Amino acid sequence: MEAIAKARNVRMSARKVRLVVDQIRGKTVNEAYALLQFSKKIAAEPVGKTLRSAVANAQVKSQDEGSALDVDDLYVREAYVDEGSTLKRWRARAQGRASPIRKRTSHITVVVDTKDN
Repeated sequence: MEAIAKARNVRMSARKVRLVVDQIRGKTVNEAYALLQFSKKIAAEPVGKTLRSAVANAQVKSQDEGSALDVDDLYVREAYVDEGSTLKRWRARAQGRASPIRKRTSHITVVVDTKDN
């Protein structure tokens, strides 16, 4: 059984978040939790939150279908990061000029599935 969770407009560049997401793709949920818990990357927090949401969605989905779900059977089938909108700001520079500042955002998607599929 597949369950999806998305975190949209996370205030972190997609390039930084992809470093963390690449580590958990294909791992079991318990392994992914452990990797994220001990990761030094700040991006591990929103990725972990999205992973917990996907697992919770799978549990609710299994209850609606009337079957029991063991979290140990879940694995991260898909995990990817897309670029979100960019907040454009300006910084004052010398001689009355301005230089752009791009505050990037990202969309995190995590798909968990049971191992027997």
